[in-house]
Amino acid sequence: MTYDIQSMAVIGVGIMGSGIAQIAAQSGHTTYLYDTKEGAALQAKEKLAATFQKLVDKNKISAEQAENANKHLIVAAQLEDLKACDLIVEAIIERLDIKQALMQQLEEIVSDTTILASNTSSLSITAIAANCKKPQRVVGFHFFNPVPLMKVVEVIQGLKTDPRIVDALNELSRAFGHRPVVAKDTPGFIINHAGRAYGTEALKILNENVCDISEIDRILRDGVGFRMGPFELMDLTGLDVSHPVMESIYHQYYEEARYKPNPLTKQMLEAKQLGRKVNQGFYHYETGTKTGEKPAQFVERLTDYPKVWIAADFAEDKQQLEDYLIQQNIVLDTGLEPLPESLCLLACYGEDTTQAATRLKVNPQQAVGIDMLYGISKHRTLMPSLATNTEYRQVAHSMFNLDGAMVSMIAESIGFVAQRVLAMVINLGCDIAQQNIASVDDINAAVRLGLGYPFGPIEWGDHIGSQKILLILNRISTLTYDPRYRPSPWLQRRVALNLPLTFNSGF
Repeated sequence: MTYDIQSMAVIGVGIMGSGIAQIAAQSGHTTYLYDTKEGAALQAKEKLAATFQKLVDKNKISAEQAENANKHLIVAAQLEDLKACDLIVEAIIERLDIKQALMQQLEEIVSDTTILASNTSSLSITAIAANCKKPQRVVGFHFFNPVPLMKVVEVIQGLKTDPRIVDALNELSRAFGHRPVVAKDTPGFIINHAGRAYGTEALKILNENVCDISEIDRILRDGVGFRMGPFELMDLTGLDVSHPVMESIYHQYYEEARYKPNPLTKQMLEAKQLGRKVNQGFYHYETGTKTGEKPAQFVERLTDYPKVWIAADFAEDKQQLEDYLIQQNIVLDTGLEPLPESLCLLACYGEDTTQAATRLKVNPQQAVGIDMLYGISKHRTLMPSLATNTEYRQVAHSMFNLDGAMVSMIAESIGFVAQRVLAMVINLGCDIAQQNIASVDDINAAVRLGLGYPFGPIEWGDHIGSQKILLILNRISTLTYDPRYRPSPWLQRRVALNLPLTFNSGF
């Protein structure tokens, strides 16, 4: 049989449920609104009518489209009113027992062909369907807030879900104007799973006292190109939302090291230092505006500069540094070994400046590391060694301020801030592909649309250079013995064969 979805219902008309109802009604689907709270469904319909009018006022839709959308919204007084629906989407409380009970209750009312979908963000679809007579009709249909603007939806196939239902929801999603991404029923599905690397690695860097919150956010926002720094993002989301997700995925994967949460966010949660919603998180907020962010530091032009000797893991990085320094009239030291007075600039990956200086047999007192993973066009990150002379620290900082670009000076870290975070983001995306949780295209699209990253994680690896990512992970793993940094087999094989990370053999 095929599933033709013309009518649907949304159970639970809070922010998420109302958002789902909005896009369903706007796409011409008869949409029932139901909530156990008396009067909530009618109130939701009235709010949606006001939303449609605002869209008309902003010339987003026509008055005729608004009228048509309103006609497609029907308030249901009782569950029995939903018996003829082709699809029912529940958007109720995130409790497994309550969702299971609702699905069983609906089975007594609806036809055998009605699809029962859950908008759960963290619960197993297989578990939600476990007590149903027809578990093959139960599917995940996970939207993101705000639903009308977040143009992606995860379609999650439980162990017994009929594949034809997945096809039907994919088609329905496109009718809504959303990009469907199909995921296996695994903890976090695609988007909440892939998003674990960004915040957890930033927190680990903060715990290691590599640099402060503002500097980490600045490097990842202004340098790498994330829309928000990880601490800005956690403040916006709220630790009452983000920390439980961190713990949930960590425990659901049986304490897998890649997802390990951080004690700091647990402490902040207990102290009710949740973020913007209480005006205090990683930053302070006054009337909604962030305060307390430390500004970038600039070092003025010096009267003279020493020669600069450059060592780089990749030839293109060395060339880029030489071009910049020549443009700034800095004299290069081109000898095989550095002169005693030269600044040693080390473009290293996956190690700290002490390790790089030791490997290259240069004096650590003259050495400063520089992160070339994202280039130096907008922002530069420098890393002196523990032994680097203050004079050379100042010289390096000033050199890379000469064109007005921002510079972040960080303490020693095995791998720079951007290297560690991006390597973890990309590696986790590769692992999701390796586990066949979703296709490469769906993983990339889900992360771009659901998390707002500049690239999907796997295509990002190709953009940066998969060899660089593997080098970072291999070195960090060797130096720390921490299993969280072990490279994904997906990444290792493609680098070994000189294939793009997006290459799929079809097996």
